[in-house]
Formats: sequence, C-alpha cells, structure tokens
Amino acid sequence: MPYIEDEQKFKDLLNQEYSWPARYRFKFIVKASQVQEVEDLFAEGVDIVHKPSSGGKYISLSIQVTMGNAEEIIAIYTAAAQIKGIISL
Repeated sequence: MPYIEDEQKFKDLLNQEYSWPARYRFKFIVKASQVQEVEDLFAEGVDIVHKPSSGGKYISLSIQVTMGNAEEIIAIYTAAAQIKGIISL
C-alpha cells in the first residue's frame, strides 16, 4: 500500500475491522540493504520476522505492532512509501 488512493475509505475499513488499540500486521518486501530503513519506522521491541528471498537479494518483513488508531497505520504506510522500491502488502 505505498500509495493510498482513497485514504478515507482505507481509514473507514480499518475502523470497521479493529477496536483500538489493536495489533496490526504490516508486510513489506525490500532489498536486503533497505531492511534498516523499514525497521526505523517502528519503535524498538516490536515483533519483526525476516524472510529472505531464495537468492537473498530481497527480504520480506512481517511486523506486528499495537497501533492506537487508523491514522497511525496510515502514517506508517505514508512514511514507508518514501523508501525507494518498497512493496507493501
């Protein structure tokens, strides 16, 4: 979700699906050299699972974190979109 086409619709969906605060899972794919950039978007102590691609060039990151509201989630996706080549799932 590097670009949120309809931010309000996404926010409404999040608010329908979750009761805040709630655990939310972010999933990103980046080049191995960009892992730290993604990790820096989150506070220390969050659950991050790294899965390297078969060739080791890319890393899939699954990050579970307690979020206070939909706006916090949107802010993370907006910041992540600034990382060149990131894929948000």
